[in-house]
Amino acid sequence: MKIPTTLKHKPVIVSENYENIDGRYAYNSDAKGLSLGLAQWNDRGKVDISAKVWRHTGEKWSRQSEELPLHRVLDLAILVCRAQHHFREAYRYEKLYDTGKPIIDRVGLQGDAMTVAVCIDNEKIDEDIRLFSQALSNDDELIGERLRTLSRILKDMGY
Repeated sequence: MKIPTTLKHKPVIVSENYENIDGRYAYNSDAKGLSLGLAQWNDRGKVDISAKVWRHTGEKWSRQSEELPLHRVLDLAILVCRAQHHFREAYRYEKLYDTGKPIIDRVGLQGDAMTVAVCIDNEKIDEDIRLFSQALSNDDELIGERLRTLSRILKDMGY
């Protein structure tokens, strides 16, 4: 299925077969493509690049398609990596995190830091963190494959 090029987001680099590799939804996904392109929120004279997940209902392109600035895509990747790292050692804690120190990390970015923490404001955190941990474990092969690929590409780029 071809990603539309007549909408506000203007695709430049695309992956039009994303439904074939969409994790556990592979070959049965409404996420039909990914694109990097010119953001839909661009104002005259100002150009931002965004990433977009293109969803299709089977009938039409979905309003649930998501568009994110590239830095947010990378921030999400950082968050995934820190979560994955935390849960590798979380078994050491009775509640899968240090209840006295719910902050997992502070990742330095742009002269400040992104705080990565367990959401202790969630009234069902004890149950939800166990479900999250199990789901992360269930998807370890899928996530690990992507992290290894990302690592290889970053090394190839000199990072």
